[in-house]
Amino acid sequence: MRQSSLVVVANRLPIDDSVAPDGACEWRRSPGGLVSALHPLLRQAPATWVGWAGGTGPAPALPDIDGVRMHSVSLTSDDLRDHYEGFANATLWPIYHDAVEQPEHHRRWWDAYQRVNRRFAEATAQVAEAGAVVWVQDYHLQLVPELLRTLRPDLRIGFFLHVPFPPPELFMQLPRRAELLRGMLGADLVGFQRAQAAHNFAQLVTKVLGLPATDRRIAVDDRMVRIGAFPVSIDTTEMAALAGQADVVERARRLRRDLGGPDQVILSVDRMDYTKGIEQRLKAYSELLAHGHVKVRDTVLVQVAVPSRERVGQYQILRDRVEREVGRINGEFGRVGEPAIHYLTQPFDRAELAALYRVADVMAVTPLRDGMNLVAKEYVAARVDDTGALLLSEFAGSAAELQQAYLVNPHDLEGLKQALLAALRADPIDVRTRMRAMREYLHQHDIRAWARSYLSALDQSDSLLTRLGSDS
Repeated sequence: MRQSSLVVVANRLPIDDSVAPDGACEWRRSPGGLVSALHPLLRQAPATWVGWAGGTGPAPALPDIDGVRMHSVSLTSDDLRDHYEGFANATLWPIYHDAVEQPEHHRRWWDAYQRVNRRFAEATAQVAEAGAVVWVQDYHLQLVPELLRTLRPDLRIGFFLHVPFPPPELFMQLPRRAELLRGMLGADLVGFQRAQAAHNFAQLVTKVLGLPATDRRIAVDDRMVRIGAFPVSIDTTEMAALAGQADVVERARRLRRDLGGPDQVILSVDRMDYTKGIEQRLKAYSELLAHGHVKVRDTVLVQVAVPSRERVGQYQILRDRVEREVGRINGEFGRVGEPAIHYLTQPFDRAELAALYRVADVMAVTPLRDGMNLVAKEYVAARVDDTGALLLSEFAGSAAELQQAYLVNPHDLEGLKQALLAALRADPIDVRTRMRAMREYLHQHDIRAWARSYLSALDQSDSLLTRLGSDS
């Protein structure tokens, strides 16, 4: 059994839900998210990925993909309901996203969360070689670092939270707040998207556990746990190259023609989630149409909303509301062959996304709260001619980096409308200046720079950095 000195532990394996008859698997790449961030890194540094394969029942044996060993962890239907849909996404997710929706608390959910985290820790302990670096990912697995340290004290353990980490007054609502904090503190390095999240964590550790902490270090027994901000990024070069391919350029040209050849195209690409601000965005666009500031023949909105967590009641309700609103807007403002909103719910492959990014004169990324939002970064990387306006929520982690975007408070409907109009009517010279500055920033702060920053703090031997190469 081949093992590796780097083990990534995440809720999901980065593969398609189905495996071909010949046993072949492919990377599962969705808009933004963990897989898009880690995929290029792991192709450079062969590793083991521990995660759930997507079904219930026994864990399947899976082949390697691009030299990365896939080690699957089994989940039962009860695990899926109570751990993933329950504690992770109906308790933690809303708390971590400013309680946009009311979190739910059920004791059986916590029992399942502990059970599944223990299973992941045991699987990781089994596959990690002596002295390996283990990189645990995200809110589904916050107990794994402490459990793994107990099982394998020889490992160097990192934990990275991709979603926001809430202020103390929200986190304190959690009945199991102390256990969650102690779970994360099992790591040698706890990473967040933004410095404010690290500050929130340090405050809570002191308040709840009584441990001495700064925004950089926390004393735990005889160990020193480091914390900090490591804003995740994308493979900028890969996206730019993809957007420049002849077939993608041609696809973008055909897409614009299929949209009716409008003067301007507004694009949004989201998971169907109540944190993404989809309803607020649709309402703002509807009011611009109603007041004549935008005309359907000249401007179209393309809303991609990929279904997510469809068995969770809040998400089913959201999808119904969004689809009703899209229908209302199209019924009121569209014409035969000219819908006001082109609403798409199917996932797109990377080439199709790149073509959509090239078509969009304005990219509207307006979540109510987001840890980072890699779609915003992908759009910037795809604008190889330095055109295109990025409308970006102040509450996306990427707003701290892409400061030349047209920043907006998505909770302010009037402000959202005015910012959208400003992006649509912006002077081309201003648009180009802003886009060029953001593209230059991303080239300096890409996925390789993120990986090197985090792993240099975690892997003191620098062995992984050597495998990643010296360029960044």
